[in-house]
Amino acid sequence: MKTERNIATAEPKSDREYEFSDADFRALRDLVKQMTGINLAETKRELVYGRVSRRLRALGLSSFGEYRRMLEVQDAPELVEFCNALTTNLTSFFRESHHFDYLRDQVLAPLAADPRGTRRLRVWSSACSTGEEPYSIAMTIIESLRDWQKWDIKILATDLDSNVLATAARGSYAADRVKGMQPQRLTRFFREGSGGGNSYEAGQELKELITFRQVNLTHALPMSGPIDVIFCRNVVIYFDKDTQRDLFARMSRLQRPDDLLFLGHSENLFNVSNDYTLIGKTIYRRNDA
Repeated sequence: MKTERNIATAEPKSDREYEFSDADFRALRDLVKQMTGINLAETKRELVYGRVSRRLRALGLSSFGEYRRMLEVQDAPELVEFCNALTTNLTSFFRESHHFDYLRDQVLAPLAADPRGTRRLRVWSSACSTGEEPYSIAMTIIESLRDWQKWDIKILATDLDSNVLATAARGSYAADRVKGMQPQRLTRFFREGSGGGNSYEAGQELKELITFRQVNLTHALPMSGPIDVIFCRNVVIYFDKDTQRDLFARMSRLQRPDDLLFLGHSENLFNVSNDYTLIGKTIYRRNDA
């Protein structure tokens, strides 16, 4: 978020440190599907070996069999580390900028111009990764609403990966992560870290708008809605169609007619959901019930 949750490829190795059988791969592939909804193709075998073997070393285990037995224990703490190990989070500030332009021009500007309109706003960043997406949302809101402090605004930022959520909540980024941001935005919303320009930390006004929470999108959603805008970008591309259909059916129940859903550049709702209508580039509007 995330944000893009990506399972990458890796070159095969002939000199493996651990034996990695077909049964090992199938068991781990089935488990990550069960836990996260992500489908791992056969081409990801070496990626799985590389990522999970690091956990074996960290835990002092000698085989994938030992590791699998550890994961079979009910509510095993290692299940979280296992899911984290197999996911890579690729994101940046204001990625797919047309979504933030639409949020500013077609959502926030009309709300601000209507003196009798609601001053309540709920936005969900559903795969927030290390936080660049929800912080970009918060910056867009503050820039667009001069009296935003008088509004009832909440941004919920969720991800499956507990490690990236911790990074997002800290809001601290190396200089190269913010180098593409407009200088005036960087000056207004971030302060330099102790390294003197080597890192930047999100300001308190951004953090006050955002609540970070761990959520598995394949499980029951913990929020009640209504949610005006949902960002669900670059995550469902790794789900099979049935998982996508179930997720968007649950998301649609959290939204009212005309509420918005933003997807990633490689995603669409064709043959997935009839609850939304495409109104722009990966921008969908919730239909009437």
